[in-house]
Formats: sequence, C-alpha cells, structure tokens
Amino acid sequence: MSVPAKPARTARTARPTGPRPAFRGAPAHVRVPATSANLGPGFDSFGLALGRYDDVIARIGEDGAQVDVAGEGAGDVPLGEDHLIVRSMRAAFDVLGGQPRGIDLVCANRIPHGRGLGSSSAAICAGILLARALVLGGEDLLPDSALLPLANELEGHPDNVAACLLGGMTIAWTDEGAAHAVRLAPDPSIRVLAFIPQTTSSTKAVRGLLPATVPYADAVFNTSRAALLVAALTGNPGALLTATDDRLHQPYRASAMPESAGLVAALRSQGIAAMISGAGPSVLALAPDPATAAAALAGTPAGWESEDLAVDAAGARVILD
Repeated sequence: MSVPAKPARTARTARPTGPRPAFRGAPAHVRVPATSANLGPGFDSFGLALGRYDDVIARIGEDGAQVDVAGEGAGDVPLGEDHLIVRSMRAAFDVLGGQPRGIDLVCANRIPHGRGLGSSSAAICAGILLARALVLGGEDLLPDSALLPLANELEGHPDNVAACLLGGMTIAWTDEGAAHAVRLAPDPSIRVLAFIPQTTSSTKAVRGLLPATVPYADAVFNTSRAALLVAALTGNPGALLTATDDRLHQPYRASAMPESAGLVAALRSQGIAAMISGAGPSVLALAPDPATAAAALAGTPAGWESEDLAVDAAGARVILD
C-alpha cells in the first residue's frame, strides 16, 4: 500500500529508554482495510472499515529504504524515504527505541488514492504495525493502547486511523491532544456501497472550503443526526436516510466535486442513504436491504467504479511467517 507523500508530522509519543531494539530477521506482512470517514453528520469523528485491502510486506534491509509498488499508485508514489509507509515506520521505530539499518517494502495496493477511502490512514497504520512487528518485544514497547495516539499524530485526525486499526464502525475523539476511540458492530443487514470516480481530491484543499463558524441551528441539526446514526447503524437501519443528513461540511464542499454532490443528491432523492466518503470525491451509500442496494448500484454514473463492500470487522492485522 502506498500513497502520495504528505507533509511529515512529528510524533510526540514518549520514547523508551534503554538499549537499541533487536530486529526480526524474518519479514512481516500487514493487511489494512480501506475506510470511510464522517458518514454524513459525524465529521472528523465517525469511521467505517471497508472490505477492500492493501497488503504490505516489510523486512529489515541493508541500507536506506527500498519500495516496490504494484496496483494503486504504482508509478506515482515515492519509492524511498519519502514513501508514507516508510516515514510512518521511521516514526514508530523512534518510539520503539531506534532505527534499523534499512527497510525493504513490497506493496500490493487496492485502496484508491486521493478518493476519500482512507489510503493515507491505511499507509500510516501499516507502517506503525510493521515497525512494531519487526522489533523483538515490540508489543511491549509500543502496546495496542499507544497505536491510535501515534497514528493520530501522524495523520492529524483520528477518524480514519481509528476505523483502520479497530475495524467495524468507530467513534473517535481527542482529549488533551490524545486520540481515543470506541468500536461498534454495524447491523449485518446493512450493505455498504462505494462509488469511486476517476478524479481525485485533496483533503487539505477541501478542508479549506469549510467556514470558521456555522449556524447554531446547523450544529444542533448535525448533533441529532449523528446520535441517530449510531442507532441506525447498530440496529435500526430504517433510519439511515434521515441519520446520514449533514449540514456541517458536505454543502460547503459541493462546489469542489459537483459530480459527487449530484450523485449524492440523486441517490438521496430515491430514499437511499448516500454521502461523500471522507474528503471525497467517492460516494458511499448505506442500504438496509438487497433491493435498495441494487437500486443504488443501478445509478452508477458512466466512468465510475461501484462496489458492494463488506464491513471489515477485524481492522489492520499483522501476519507473521
């Protein structure tokens, strides 16, 4: 898995004191899911892990960083120290006590880049987990409770990384700078549909379209819808259409992705709970039954990819040989 380079963030997680770590000689394999953030009203808080994955294999190399990429991003992303997985591994190795002599990565990418499906969060989570897996005793030096805070420091917001690490539906927040999350299991009858265009968007650019303040009535509106969405996703799917309405971010971003906004409006006019996935331009739809899912997929625009995705229940996972 790999994504275009993002500005590096400095991880503030405390580093252990003592001798440098010992590294595994065998490779480590991580599988990380795509994610969708916001889910309509849950801006920067709600996340959903999706059944589309990137696989990354890492081993300790001889010198520097060597990256091989197949699939999404091949030919476009950096293949050395600027690769986001490498930078995330470096940050995690700092926390774990020291850097290895080199990093070799092989990435099989299936998560689209720049389309609101959590490719950068998947890269960050993969890098952290790979670094921990390559250090002997890594789970003691960087316990599970420290993964989300570190991932949040590197990503800048916790919604996607929480869903990527934990699976299922997550509600994430920060308290005094530290990230936290709870995981919920969505109703198994709900179908998750992704509509993926060929165009891309920049999270930074679309965040720049958001106003500094919003009307009080809109804040109250979103509070009620976000609370309802928790109930709708976990046992009352008949409320999904109402629960996924939003006034905080999607209306302000519509001008940057008119085709996506048009698809959301068309699906919602048919009674289908559709929303922009993360920062877009992909569109996500939540269908309470197969007939509604089929109706939604029938509206896939020409040139777009659509997929009926399972909810990933496991989150990011390490596979050791």
